[in-house]
Amino acid sequence: MQIMPACFLGLSLALMAIPAGAASKSPAPGAAASAAPKELGRFKNWIAATYSENGRQICYLFTRAGNEDPATGTGPVLSVTDRPSGRNQVAISGGPAYPKDTEMTVQVDQAGLDFYTSGHDAFARDNNAATAAFSHGLSAVARAPGPHGAQTTLTFSLEGFTLAHDAADKACPPH
Repeated sequence: MQIMPACFLGLSLALMAIPAGAASKSPAPGAAASAAPKELGRFKNWIAATYSENGRQICYLFTRAGNEDPATGTGPVLSVTDRPSGRNQVAISGGPAYPKDTEMTVQVDQAGLDFYTSGHDAFARDNNAATAAFSHGLSAVARAPGPHGAQTTLTFSLEGFTLAHDAADKACPPH
């Protein structure tokens, strides 16, 4: 597995809910080894952020599906994460429960990207191809079989992706 989606989803939700300045407060004694996320910037439909995990800086950028739940204002998240152990880790978190061994196709302009699913999440098979496509595309449309045989379609705007990705690369430069 490329990232810990539940952890990421919690961090992205925490980032969206943190009032300005709250992320810079010191953690309570005995708190977990992860620091609160710090927003690097909002770039059209994307947010870039960083946090510390076991003393290492992790950078990520994300956007929510355009077809989010209007009742809660939440929906699946498309993210790209840079960790010391791997760069450009692409995931879709918080989708519906996908049937076991489901494949997902994410269409970005003419590029069809292959993802595999696990529970409520999907992961790019080729992270570099996905991020390259995101840099040049306008939207990413993910399609996969969903619960009860229904087709699931998630649409993510790619406006601002390149600026958010550049901000994450600056904060977490490649080694």
